[in-house]
Amino acid sequence: MLVRRLMIVIALGATVLLSRSGPGAAQEEAGATLRIGFLAQAVMQEPPQPYLDAAPQDEGVAGARLAIDDDNTTGRFVHQNFALEERIVPEGGDVAAGFRQLVAAGIRVVATDLPAKALLAVADLPEAKGVTILNAGSPDDELRAKDCRANVLHTLPSRAMLADALVEYLMVKQWRNILLITGPTQGDRAYAAAMRRAIAKFNARLVADKPWTYQPGARRSDTGHYAVGAEVARFTQGVSYDILVVADEDDEFGDYLAYATYDPRLVAGTHGLTPTAWARPHQEWGATQLQDRFLRKTKRWMTARDYAAWLAVRAIGEAATRAQSVDPGPLVAYMRSDKFELAGYKGMPLSFRPWDGQMRQAVLLTDSHALVSVSPQPEFLHQFSPLDTLGIDRPESQCHFP
Repeated sequence: MLVRRLMIVIALGATVLLSRSGPGAAQEEAGATLRIGFLAQAVMQEPPQPYLDAAPQDEGVAGARLAIDDDNTTGRFVHQNFALEERIVPEGGDVAAGFRQLVAAGIRVVATDLPAKALLAVADLPEAKGVTILNAGSPDDELRAKDCRANVLHTLPSRAMLADALVEYLMVKQWRNILLITGPTQGDRAYAAAMRRAIAKFNARLVADKPWTYQPGARRSDTGHYAVGAEVARFTQGVSYDILVVADEDDEFGDYLAYATYDPRLVAGTHGLTPTAWARPHQEWGATQLQDRFLRKTKRWMTARDYAAWLAVRAIGEAATRAQSVDPGPLVAYMRSDKFELAGYKGMPLSFRPWDGQMRQAVLLTDSHALVSVSPQPEFLHQFSPLDTLGIDRPESQCHFP
């Protein structure tokens, strides 16, 4: 019986070898190469506060570089090769020119780390027709709604996804009464708008909605921390709430809220308990493998932008492997289909929503040193996918592809 089974295995192996000896076998053995573009724009960053780490200079593109290595690791088994063509445009430079260079070189799939305005400008270029763009840099909800584009997919979670992930957890903990504090920037206002939508969606209660206007000027002076602490206490006094949610995407004041509120309350949002695509404390579902590979390659920890860029380039490579083609047409069709799944070290397979191009994915809830939870929370169900409880679901989508 054992001999017979061995003969069957040998016969099956021979059949596979014969099936690979057709007209394309020579090209397949040589290895076809898919060139993937990466387009980003350098952004001037504020100098960090003393003794804090500056943002990495290679944030975003470092994730794409690791993903190319991972694509090629898989590609060796199916005779596929992958190469990354980078265009990092300086601040104030011509992003459109960088995109045109990639297209002129024959590249038809491009991962981007761009702000929303630059991304839309690139997506609307005549040269972008027939090019698939993967947004790994902007969380703007409008890019998945009224400003969506049929040639754009998104691997960075939207602000709506982040807000839903946090409020789901707050509801599970029965911390329903929320004090929202919003900073002065456009990003702060957009983050706060996503939080308000999530609070209404899950029937939480927004007990107070306050703009942050205090500008402490003596943080470096002796006893400056007393002034900041006193202002935070005054700002939060007289409000009955369970948790403070802060919208401060530029790190102007959010770090000063914890331990300084009038009542002993937790802080969440952009600071404290933070919803994010990726974080240093994440170790579950094999995440330490990705963390270790990135750390060895870059000598630093992976950020959410690095992870989104890694997802974009890995999604392309995974689609090429599953579609058995490095032709952009078939692989993009497969990537957009309901057959596509990507392992993203988050416990559930990742895929793209057909109604707005957003990648479905779990959202981590972390502080600086601990993974607190992962949303979607088990208590929140969905008729198709639990991941669709995060962000804009099909019935409420304002995205209408032509």
